[in-house]
Amino acid sequence: MISTSETSPIDRRHALLWLVFFAVNGVILVLLYADADQQDSGFHYLYARWAWDHPRYFVSVWARPLFTLIYSLPAQMGYVSAKIFTIIISLCAAWETWRLACRLNLKRAALVVPLLILQPSFYLLFSVVLTETLFALLFVVALRLYLSGRVRAGALIASMLILVRPEGFFIGLLWGVWLLVEIRRSRDFNFHKLLTPLLLATGMIVWWAASFALTRDPLWIMHNWPSDWQVASRANGTGPVLWYVLLLPLIVGPFFLPQFIAGLIQSLKKRIFIFGTASFLTLFLSHSVMYSRGWFGSAGYPRYLVCVAPAIAIISLLGWNHLADRMISIGVLNRRICAGVLMGLATIFCMLYVDIWPYTRDARAVDEIYHWFRNDAAASRLPVSGLITSQAYMRIVFNMDIGGPTGLTGSRQANLDRIRNAPPGTLIFWETHTGPMWYRLNSVDFETAGFRRLHVSRFELQGLFLKLPAGIFGGTRRQEMMLYYRD
Repeated sequence: MISTSETSPIDRRHALLWLVFFAVNGVILVLLYADADQQDSGFHYLYARWAWDHPRYFVSVWARPLFTLIYSLPAQMGYVSAKIFTIIISLCAAWETWRLACRLNLKRAALVVPLLILQPSFYLLFSVVLTETLFALLFVVALRLYLSGRVRAGALIASMLILVRPEGFFIGLLWGVWLLVEIRRSRDFNFHKLLTPLLLATGMIVWWAASFALTRDPLWIMHNWPSDWQVASRANGTGPVLWYVLLLPLIVGPFFLPQFIAGLIQSLKKRIFIFGTASFLTLFLSHSVMYSRGWFGSAGYPRYLVCVAPAIAIISLLGWNHLADRMISIGVLNRRICAGVLMGLATIFCMLYVDIWPYTRDARAVDEIYHWFRNDAAASRLPVSGLITSQAYMRIVFNMDIGGPTGLTGSRQANLDRIRNAPPGTLIFWETHTGPMWYRLNSVDFETAGFRRLHVSRFELQGLFLKLPAGIFGGTRRQEMMLYYRD
């Protein structure tokens, strides 16, 4: 039965107003920040942009098939279009989370929209090209279908999560166990119900079939598996087992943390929204263990929990309602003022959280160097047959493919061989942070390999809003950008 909150015109209007506010907010973010806080956003865009030229990108393990397929169309119109598409995905996830809150008959259902988008890690991904927001949308749609009684449809959607992010394996496993437990408890048990959990394998079967059709390699997924995703690779370091506990303010939001904790207690105590809570706990605990052990290249990023951000928003709403009901004595007006202050502080915090990331600023320097190259009388006449870059955004501004013979790896020797064998007309676009750290190459290597230096510029990059001193996270970022060319 549809709950009264879903049919409430006031609550629906409030939800839509929040969506409009965040739509404008997202477009502003796209206009202010040309790239993202991490290189992954640019690489995902490049895979999607060039997948129609290189169909194997569609079944890439790292890029993820469904994400690449869905983004391959907006990516044809450029990076900005792909980022705006992410805003649409995020707003759809917020709308579906509101519908889920209505299905659960929760009071103040419209509040799940800001409780979702103002999660700092979600807000950081709100206007970039990363996989977590699409995962969150599919997750909440599958969850809403399941709770609406459309169990098979929910299982089919949940099976697609593995095509978007590795976390789909853990959620799919939880989903299967949950269905089996329900089947066992069911009084009208029949054989056909046992087939429902098997639907969770649909996405993986589709991936295997597509990869075989495109590559003719039945073991493509294994052969394409990233080298740093091994069981005990420790490729991205390790941390304490309580690492994600410490990150909760960045996952939930520092101003929503009391509500989330209260909601988590209410959910477990009263068994409300227990499957959504179990989904959050599954990823929270699995990533805590993986990062503490260095398994599968887990890097300890708070953004991994964006996958279940709708569940976090619902849990926070449970706590919000619980605490609000206990504050009834202060009056409606005072409660609304408190809510407004919290939302305002959360919005400011999220905006500053985006602004503080150093990588986000590099795009301004990249754009400046690119414009110099296009406008300089001598440089603009140079034929460019290949491009070697240290950052993904450098390839984006030149609109050049991610792969090919000029692609680099983590091996210094292999990279030295590639630049030495690069043909005439190869342009190198480099900088002094990512390049030496990821590819172990610097300006001396290029000059030794016979490249001519075209241009070098030094930058001191500060946030648009925060002006912090160098030496601390978010402080002035000293960067050097350079262009080299082989005649």
